[in-house]
Amino acid sequence: MTLVIWAGGCLRDESEPVIGATDHGLMVGDGVFETCEVTGGRAFALTRHLQRLEANARALGLAPVPTDEVRSAVAAVLDAGGAALGRLRITVTAGPGPMGSGRGDSAPTLVVVAGPGRAAATARVVRVPWARNERSAIVGLKTTSYAENVVALARAVAAGADEALFANTRDELCEGTGSNVFVELDGELLTPSLESGCLAGISRALLLEWAAQDGLPVREVDPAHLPYRILDDISAGRGALALTSSTRHVAPVVSLDGVELAVGAVSRAARELFRERAALDVDP
Repeated sequence: MTLVIWAGGCLRDESEPVIGATDHGLMVGDGVFETCEVTGGRAFALTRHLQRLEANARALGLAPVPTDEVRSAVAAVLDAGGAALGRLRITVTAGPGPMGSGRGDSAPTLVVVAGPGRAAATARVVRVPWARNERSAIVGLKTTSYAENVVALARAVAAGADEALFANTRDELCEGTGSNVFVELDGELLTPSLESGCLAGISRALLLEWAAQDGLPVREVDPAHLPYRILDDISAGRGALALTSSTRHVAPVVSLDGVELAVGAVSRAARELFRERAALDVDP
């Protein structure tokens, strides 16, 4: 088994075509998606992911897909894949549409795919010269318009890293291509608030909640408090970095632009706290 696919109301073979040539998700990236870690045949934090999927679809102006239908599709995929699965993706597009930005009146397309996959426990990152637009029409939405992430991640991989970090247009630290970023300074783990233009990550939110309950010094701050140039201080050894994402959970950064970094004490504690709490509840 490599992939398990649900589309059009049923499970599909990998060789079957499941998206039409005029699907607006394919034509112009008109869609939203969620990715979940799968552990023991169950999708982690599925309820939160489905809530964000619905909110993002609504914000993008897509017709709603009933949550019960999505849950049924997810259940079918997880049952078929079993313990071999490590990652699940739910994608909703605007459905078939014209060859341009304008939408048609088709029903949305729902595709659920799962397969093996485990993220590394640590991360190696590079800075990239492109910026997130915190005033974009789709700011904060997890859309299928992912080309700039593809380009940035390819640059990171070419440099021997596995993630790229963006500034926003105000030269404030924003996020990675598929992760939120935390900076460890003076015994605290700090992440830019959503005003930076970053995605409201599920793992980011869980870490902030769990850390507050546990008394761990992790908090969000005004983006102006974390200018992009603060990464120079990190490279110089005056701080540490960590990433959060749905497949990484909490991953300390061990390299920035090829400079090896020490793992910060709070970053390490945050990773352990997340592991402990996630093991207690698969759908927190």
